[in-house]
Amino acid sequence: MSYSDIREHVEEMYGISVSSAAISTITDKIIDKVKAWQQRPLDSHYPFVWLDAIHYKVRANGHYGARAVYTVLGLNLEGKKEVLGLYLSESEGANFWLSVLTDLQNRGVKDILIASVDGLTGFPEAIETIFPQTEVQLCIVHQIRNSLRYVGSKHQKAFMVDLKRVYKAVSKDAAESALDELENIWGEKYPIVIQSWRKKWDNLSVYFRYPEPIRKVIYTTNSIEAVHRQFRKLTKTKGGFPNDNSLLKLLYMGIQNASKKWTMPIQNWNLTLSQLAVFFEGRLDGALDL
Repeated sequence: MSYSDIREHVEEMYGISVSSAAISTITDKIIDKVKAWQQRPLDSHYPFVWLDAIHYKVRANGHYGARAVYTVLGLNLEGKKEVLGLYLSESEGANFWLSVLTDLQNRGVKDILIASVDGLTGFPEAIETIFPQTEVQLCIVHQIRNSLRYVGSKHQKAFMVDLKRVYKAVSKDAAESALDELENIWGEKYPIVIQSWRKKWDNLSVYFRYPEPIRKVIYTTNSIEAVHRQFRKLTKTKGGFPNDNSLLKLLYMGIQNASKKWTMPIQNWNLTLSQLAVFFEGRLDGALDL
């Protein structure tokens, strides 16, 4: 609810007039909880982590400017989702992600098996700097969206039929053969698209190493985008925010509400965890007492 909504609600229910400034002061009590939440210790191991940013307008120095909210969503060893942190910066970039990952390490994270991220330049390298053993999967959906931006509308349907053979292939070898065929058909018309897939292939193709239960979890950043959809529902009536704390208060409360539904592990988690223990031999032994 906006401050004006709260003010009207209180006046209607109780006949009391409360100023927006008073409401802001009252809700600022949440800030201490937000800070404690941001600094809380984390688990030592996370099988999966998704990282993405969402952008808002925030007032600073007398005018509104863009602010990137960096969100880190983890899946813990119980198979349950958990937002590990929110971080604000003026823009999205690999250098700031480096500081985010350092914060996770300082709060107790020792190992991340697989990280799913969008196609931001330098992102895989930033992750490797702090967590050198982590495998980085670039989001296939982001890559497809970015590819279609460079494909003419009259060709998009046919192009997608051929592209689907790449990312839906049963194995990496089959995917690479399909990518070769995609280049044969579309390489002259859309070389920049093919070059992008070739350049990022090492990180785009990570999921082919794993069986279906693991593939479904890591090949897109849909899990964290679902969190961002919840954020947008909370903020859709807001053109901008007066300060960082005003934005953080709202997102924090949104996370608390969303996490009430995260009480059960993801589907087939026991099977997925046993497969991870095999693929990442020894990496989970201490955390699982194996």
